[in-house]
Amino acid sequence: MRLRHWLATAALTCLSLGAFAQAFPSKPIRIVVGFPPGGPLDQHARLLTDKLQAVLGQPVVVDYKSGAGGTVGAQDVMKAPPDGHTLMLANTGVMVINPALYSRLPYSTLKDFTPIARTAMQPLALLVNPALPAKTLPEFIAYAKERPGKVNFGSAGNGGISHLVPEMFKTATGLYLVHIPYRGSAPAFTDLMGGQVQFMAESIPQAASYHKQGKVRALAVTSRQRNPALPDVPTAIESGLKNFEVVGFYGFLAPAGVPKDVVAKLSDAFGQVMQLPEVRDRMVSQGADPAFLGADAFAGFLAAEMPRWATAVKQSGAKLD
Repeated sequence: MRLRHWLATAALTCLSLGAFAQAFPSKPIRIVVGFPPGGPLDQHARLLTDKLQAVLGQPVVVDYKSGAGGTVGAQDVMKAPPDGHTLMLANTGVMVINPALYSRLPYSTLKDFTPIARTAMQPLALLVNPALPAKTLPEFIAYAKERPGKVNFGSAGNGGISHLVPEMFKTATGLYLVHIPYRGSAPAFTDLMGGQVQFMAESIPQAASYHKQGKVRALAVTSRQRNPALPDVPTAIESGLKNFEVVGFYGFLAPAGVPKDVVAKLSDAFGQVMQLPEVRDRMVSQGADPAFLGADAFAGFLAAEMPRWATAVKQSGAKLD
């Protein structure tokens, strides 16, 4: 009798677990963005939400939890129930730069989150003030080598991607460039156009717009292939910097401990959305390259990226509390 009772209980448990997996999602999906509305991450989230809710059969809502370089939003997701109904859309900074940049970061990317899907890669453009005589990246490298310590580069702030990409460029070329940090990319861009700084790395959409207006000159892009928004601008690799591929990325993560079947369902949903031509075309128009990775591949990608960016942070000397 006891054996039959145990077997019946076990069977009911398995049926309940199976029903839970089949029922997911059972309520709206909340996507946390750790930055204010209107920025690139917000655009990316809203591009995907309508299509995602059609696949999952539940509403998908965007929730803004801005502050501390995305840390506030990351903490919110980290503490959420690990049932797959709360996700974080994060960028390179939140996932792989912050862990090396902040001395007391309240989360660990690889321990406190479950990778779900990488959705996009976002290359940058290497820009100069158009008054500089350099028309190509090799010419700029030669120009800066002749003027060690006299060429400045602007960034959106210490430790951000617009700071670290030029630091990687310095390492690759042996240049001595002086970093001028700003509070955001807008004032840095203003001074680049005004000639107060001579060099900058910036995301493709803004860079392409000002390049086409002749207000800045794009010398190279940091992706392996040319970017459709700047088709006449060569890659840094084409310009002679072997293996210089430095690209930001976007991805979705859930709290640690989400069941594997739920992770698989979410990852598959993102994969379906990323195959839609209208989503891919719109993403390209926003300056990002569609670059889907499923959960396991994304986890491996993050593990490989973290030491690379940690080295860049260390070489830059940037550190935040």
